[in-house]
Amino acid sequence: MLESVAAGPWIYAAVAVSVLLDVFLPVLPSGVLVITAATVAATGSGSLLALTLCAATASLLGDLVAYRLAWRGRSRLHRLVARSRRLTTAQERLGAALARGGGVLVVIARFAPAGRSVVSLGAGAARRRAGQFLPWSALAGVAWASYSVALGYFGGRWLGATWTGVAVSVVALFLAGALAAYLIRRSPAPSRGEVPAPARAAAVPPPAVATAPPRTAVPPRPTPPPHQVPAPAP
Repeated sequence: MLESVAAGPWIYAAVAVSVLLDVFLPVLPSGVLVITAATVAATGSGSLLALTLCAATASLLGDLVAYRLAWRGRSRLHRLVARSRRLTTAQERLGAALARGGGVLVVIARFAPAGRSVVSLGAGAARRRAGQFLPWSALAGVAWASYSVALGYFGGRWLGATWTGVAVSVVALFLAGALAAYLIRRSPAPSRGEVPAPARAAAVPPPAVATAPPRTAVPPRPTPPPHQVPAPAP
């Protein structure tokens, strides 16, 4: 029964659509679909590499769409985020982490429940450069897809292509999400008085350069009058 549900080429399309929309609807069971397809692929009915590439590509495309939408409509998003203290704190931590080059937070948040949504929308609303966000988003998609496929594969190899194997793999995926959420909460939040590095650099005046005192103009010495020789008497 499990093979009849998860076998066939249509499962790749279902995985791609679910992972793509997961950034807007975190309730979609995208991880369960990936694990189920990988469990069946462990029996030889599918390609693990194609499944991993499909899930990772859809994850990156979903993040990119959410990033661009939040970039354009950041005023509305800011008003929505301001209503929730948790979302506000998460956005502040994300901004501070990306400003310090801490893109590892993007990878960790991919495993946390709704963490992908907060990161992608927060990066777009904060107008973070694409070069700061997209490479880490791609790495996060590959890491999440590889982990999910590995869970399904080893679950299918050890427990067989059964619903028990899928259930055990899904529990392992949720445990990874709980650990990721704990690490995000433990990450230090930026202080209210913290000034970003560019602002600090602009606020500090440049060091004074020692200059020699200006030379005072020396008045020219008066030329002594020429020695006058008295004219001879007539």
